[in-house]
Amino acid sequence: MLKQQAAPSLPRVLGLFGAVMLTLSCITPTSSLFIIVPEVLAGQGSGAVIALVAGLVVSVGIAFCYAELGTLAPSSGGEYAMVTTLLGRFAGWLTFGLSAVLLIIIPPIIALGTADYLSDLFAVDRSLAGAVVMLLATLFAVLDVRSNAFITGVFLAIEVVAAMVVAGLGFAHAQRDVSVLVSPVVPDGQGGLSAFSLAILMAGLTVTMFSFNGFGSAVYLTEEIKQPRRNVPRTVFWALGLAGVVIIVPTAAAVLGVGSLGDLVDGTFPDYVRAWAGPGFAVFINLGIAIAILNAVLVMALQNGRVIFASGRDRAWPEPVNRALTRLHPRWGSPWVSTLAIGLPGALMAALFDIEGLLGVTSVVLTVVSLLIAVAALRARSAGHREVAAWRMPLWPAIPVAVVAALAYALAEQSWVDLAIAGVIVALFTAYYLLYLRPRPLTRWVVTTTED
Repeated sequence: MLKQQAAPSLPRVLGLFGAVMLTLSCITPTSSLFIIVPEVLAGQGSGAVIALVAGLVVSVGIAFCYAELGTLAPSSGGEYAMVTTLLGRFAGWLTFGLSAVLLIIIPPIIALGTADYLSDLFAVDRSLAGAVVMLLATLFAVLDVRSNAFITGVFLAIEVVAAMVVAGLGFAHAQRDVSVLVSPVVPDGQGGLSAFSLAILMAGLTVTMFSFNGFGSAVYLTEEIKQPRRNVPRTVFWALGLAGVVIIVPTAAAVLGVGSLGDLVDGTFPDYVRAWAGPGFAVFINLGIAIAILNAVLVMALQNGRVIFASGRDRAWPEPVNRALTRLHPRWGSPWVSTLAIGLPGALMAALFDIEGLLGVTSVVLTVVSLLIAVAALRARSAGHREVAAWRMPLWPAIPVAVVAALAYALAEQSWVDLAIAGVIVALFTAYYLLYLRPRPLTRWVVTTTED
């Protein structure tokens, strides 16, 4: 059931620049470059650039879906509000459940990497560092959104400088011709090289898509962006395009500049920089990575709090919980209870549990959510939505059809264990819907959208 929002609502204070900075920081291209891309290089070899371009192309198709649906059903609930509008309450609830898993797991996974990049300066326990980063990010996220846009913009500038230093050093120390980027080979882990294939490319597609994940977070800010029907699509595409440059260009430089393609199997960007320019530059890059991690977790805490706020406003929980989650800070206008509710458990998880093994599951869950978004986009021109004022993608329905096909193929290539865990998550949220939400269609899970 969908109806117009009455209250409460978030203040509409973000311009295009601030929205792009927040969204780009949520993509956190530098942490994707330094943390996720080494995994891509190890598995895809010199085909990593092609694999990342393929992930970017699929992400652009998904971005078209986000831009249209985010203006068709504007809500801080993001994906779940869009899917509910187009596919109904049950599909929307499953989308929320899957998205909530990402909100809970991804920030502490990223935060746990902080200690690895501070080791050149001082030793710190990984769990402690991850918990501290989660706590700092959560407390910053309680501030007003404009202050956070400024903070993340400063951090983002430092990150991008670090990424461009890597790119410059890699190209300056190139060991091979650019033809290796278009005729790639894959290290076999035993000192030899094997041919790059479509199967290898598709097996890594969910990971390369994960590298660009976060551009859709612009829709979480829909209620706080000025002129959202104009600026939300611009935010999505500007953020994704800039992220593509920051991630792919240094990756190409690394492929050309490493001493041997075999070094891609277990090397890291600080290792490459240390070989190119010495330990001083490597320390600078490590600091840039640590800042990127803090910035990413900060923006995730801020935007994840908006999603939990929206779930309370849409009455997903018993009424006392809904009232608590929808409280806004009297000075900053931020959903402070929701922000703490999603951020503090993340700090606890970072401190107590080994959750980095769940990265494969998060990639599968992200792919399923993107698949639901693409399916919802196929219904965006149906009779009930055709006349709604919204940004409209070109080449509809070809783009969402192509996205559905690519994502379905990618899912078929994933681990059965990861797929089974995702199935358990779906089963748990289905049970909650059937036992609590479905019997109360007028008072629970009443998804709202905002007016411009």
